[in-house]
Amino acid sequence: MTTEVSGAGPGGASGAGNEPGSGEAPGSGTRLVKGPGLLLLWLYGVMSVGAVSRSAYQIATEFDRAPLAYALSGVAALVYAFITYTLARGGQTARKVALACCAAELAGVLIVGTWTLVAPSAFPDATVWSDYGMGYLFIPVLLPVTGILWLRGGATRR
Repeated sequence: MTTEVSGAGPGGASGAGNEPGSGEAPGSGTRLVKGPGLLLLWLYGVMSVGAVSRSAYQIATEFDRAPLAYALSGVAALVYAFITYTLARGGQTARKVALACCAAELAGVLIVGTWTLVAPSAFPDATVWSDYGMGYLFIPVLLPVTGILWLRGGATRR
């Protein structure tokens, strides 16, 4: 079992995973939210709030108008929230889970984005991932790519 972002190490010291006495080897990449990772965490947090707010409102008030679109927005919101959680949690298990979720998110954006272009009648209203995230300045397609690069880079830095 590895030490997560914070906690007491073998010497009783408490602190981030890469600090002396934390039980992790220096440079092990336990902290996911340092440097550019902090910006990534912030962006996922903002997308979580936006997607959860939008989908909750749409599902609660207009679900019968575009059930597929609103359900997919709800799925996107859950994915963003879960990735935000795993990035904030840190640790090698969280890194692996976040990497898998970013890959699933990218697949979702590509599938839904293509679907909205091929069969626009299936989407009477936009989702977070419609047109590859055009309504969100293409952040939904850029964010998982950035996340994958960051998370994979951390694994090679170890």
